[in-house]
Amino acid sequence: MDNSVLDALICPVCGLEFMEVLSGETALKCIDGHSFDIARQGYVNLLTGHGTKFTHDSAAMAAARDAFLAGGHYRELADALAATVRGALDAAGAVGVSTGGPAGRPEPRPLVLDAGTGTGWYLRQLLDRLDGAVDAIGLDISKFALRRAARRNAAAVNLVWDLWQPLPVEAGRVDVVLVVFAPRNAAEFARVLKPSGRLVVVTPRPGHLAEIARPAGLLGIQPDKEAALAAGVEPDFALESSSPVTIPLRLDPDDVSNVALMGPAGHHLNQRELDRMVAALPAWTDATAQFTVSVFRPR
Repeated sequence: MDNSVLDALICPVCGLEFMEVLSGETALKCIDGHSFDIARQGYVNLLTGHGTKFTHDSAAMAAARDAFLAGGHYRELADALAATVRGALDAAGAVGVSTGGPAGRPEPRPLVLDAGTGTGWYLRQLLDRLDGAVDAIGLDISKFALRRAARRNAAAVNLVWDLWQPLPVEAGRVDVVLVVFAPRNAAEFARVLKPSGRLVVVTPRPGHLAEIARPAGLLGIQPDKEAALAAGVEPDFALESSSPVTIPLRLDPDDVSNVALMGPAGHHLNQRELDRMVAALPAWTDATAQFTVSVFRPR
């Protein structure tokens, strides 16, 4: 966990800042004394009270996502995402470390907030392609996913958090909010972004993985997905750009099973029924992944 990122966080109980975590310490503490245990994998659960009413991804769902992404099937999406984020940072003058801070100290590095980081795979690809020139915060509601994310992105601050609640981040501190197939709390994203910051959102397009939708039990995608996205972030954001990403895939039965389990449908699938359907598949199934990468600027 990088202490330089902690400066951007606020305690969800009192709204005050957190103190630096010293070597050997096992808790994240705010200056008013509220304490949150650091899990042995490195993430911190900031949810208090009743936590959240939403269902988190299970251990099986997180494992399926990791297995599928590790196969490199969505590497082209990661490339497009990294190029988009780099462009947003360049436009805002946020890439690189300046020495123009007080008393010659380096200014804070650009900060990326991965809202719905999951197992941290997309964030890892982004950090690698940006040569580690940015700091990062990863938020997700699933501790099972964050166990993997914290190991994968040890320098990032990985937090269990409900994206529909006020984010534990100071206003105006973030350069890019990244949302890959996750809930979009537009008002909170606008609050934590700098005026020059950008919201980058990845959504599936109609027809995404249509070839395996039936055996994998995938949920349908609304025809007006992009229009609904733009309307959903009004009045906080205006659409700046929108780019399609299309990836031809060749999937084996295990890949299809992992696709089924790693998404929202994984909360409802019957494992025995899924195994039966996947067993009937041929050795290879051709499919097409279709995404849109959208960039929004704060109004």
